[in-house]
Amino acid sequence: MFWPEVWRFGGVTEPMREIQRLQREMNRLFSGVFQPFSRDFPPVNVWVGEEDAIVTAEIPGMDPGKMDISVVGDALTLSGAREREVLKEGESYHRQERSHGHFTRTMQLPLKIDADKVEARYDKGALRITLQRAEADKPKKVAVKSA
Repeated sequence: MFWPEVWRFGGVTEPMREIQRLQREMNRLFSGVFQPFSRDFPPVNVWVGEEDAIVTAEIPGMDPGKMDISVVGDALTLSGAREREVLKEGESYHRQERSHGHFTRTMQLPLKIDADKVEARYDKGALRITLQRAEADKPKKVAVKSA
């Protein structure tokens, strides 16, 4: 039993810490029960250059027709739905870690985007979005004149 050790190491406050730790762990374990995807789904990488930004996202098992990408100003929103895998008769899950259901993720980018020049490709579970920087947002080179 852990109670005698807890009492031995820190007095009365130690059982409360242990109970709070257990509560946090239970909350973490059951956090996906009602919300299949976390706020940070899908995981993304973002690269920014002078002319564009590249966003890659890992979304395995998706139907590209069920993805939605929208851009407003400097905000990119990815949303979609992944269907539940249908098991054959007599099959049951041994382990199920890949979530299903709807997801939405919005992220602020450090530049304004030209929404007419956004390109997206989905290949082998990876989504790659190329976002062209808006002309008004591109860095301007200023020529220095001598007096």
